[in-house]
Amino acid sequence: MQFQNDQIYHIYNQGNNRQKIFFSRDNYFYFLRKIKLFVTPYSDILAWCLMPNHFHLMVMVNEVANSRSATPSRVPTQQPVSRSATPSRTPTQDNLNKSIGIMLASYTRAIQKQENFTGSLFRQKTKAECVTCFNGLTSSFIVKDGITQNKRLIPENQYPQVLFNYIHQNPVKAGLVRHVLDWEFSSARDYAGLRKGSLVNQALAQQIVDVNMIF
Repeated sequence: MQFQNDQIYHIYNQGNNRQKIFFSRDNYFYFLRKIKLFVTPYSDILAWCLMPNHFHLMVMVNEVANSRSATPSRVPTQQPVSRSATPSRTPTQDNLNKSIGIMLASYTRAIQKQENFTGSLFRQKTKAECVTCFNGLTSSFIVKDGITQNKRLIPENQYPQVLFNYIHQNPVKAGLVRHVLDWEFSSARDYAGLRKGSLVNQALAQQIVDVNMIF
């Protein structure tokens, strides 16, 4: 996985051969604790959803040196990148990659012991897709015909909003529930004010997306 600081990523993986990865309610809570321990030191989580056989995270990657008291003034930025250049590996990239790998390996060992099986629980490669990596442009604005426009107003550039909605709508589209708030294991209930979860950075998310669009 390739990460850049101050960019938003969709991180996801599923069970090997689409097998279940959560076998009880406690498993979901255990995995959430793993996310807080291994992912939040390197990123702000904007949205999350755990499904019976896969998971989704929407994160903004931080500098390694950032304190966890991240201020809500941070917005995605993009530096020009040469397509021919090979980007150097940064501490963030190395540490976040390693930390996600440790998280999944640790969770896998616990489930192997619980379910008494050996072998892979997750697919070999975890995916991380950048949704704000616009080459040579800031993630928030674009110059078109000499006029600076907010990218949120351009349909093809509303990727953070699309991803935010997609993650929360996942349980509904899978037929598990009828409404996003009916699924316990996503950040939708946090944004609805139905619980006081500490995993997502709501102040930061509200600068980037319209959180009410998921309801």
